[in-house]
Amino acid sequence: MPKLTDNPAVLSELSDINNELKPLKEIADRELASISGLTGVVYTPHLDAYMIKCIKKAEILSSLKAQNILPLSDVEIISAALDKLYKSTRNNAVVEYEDANYIRRFLPLKLTKSGKNVQRWAKIWLLQLPNGDIDPHWESIVREIWPRYFLIRTINF
Repeated sequence: MPKLTDNPAVLSELSDINNELKPLKEIADRELASISGLTGVVYTPHLDAYMIKCIKKAEILSSLKAQNILPLSDVEIISAALDKLYKSTRNNAVVEYEDANYIRRFLPLKLTKSGKNVQRWAKIWLLQLPNGDIDPHWESIVREIWPRYFLIRTINF
């Protein structure tokens, strides 16, 4: 879960950040489409602004859930249960839980200063559909709850 701030969040903050995210998402999607296929370091100010707002939203959601204002989502409950049941599962391993298949994925979370090795990995569970694909709705919820997992850092945050 994201780190909790000292000040507890309120529901109005969540609606405010959602209103800020809507136009940023459209611009960030256009920016992402425009840099598709480019290599090297690419300047992406709109994507960066969008990710900062996503991280802020995740912190607000986490705070509201810690205060029991919002309930935990199914993704969080199932992920916690799977983490307890399958602690040493490897990347891309498929497990069955409550008549559904879940895939364990590891994402690079923190790189060394040289950027060549991974120091820390993020661990997530993705719901596998009967045809073998990943459920896009489940993945979008995972990205909303833990947006920091989808940023690769070379420094501590």
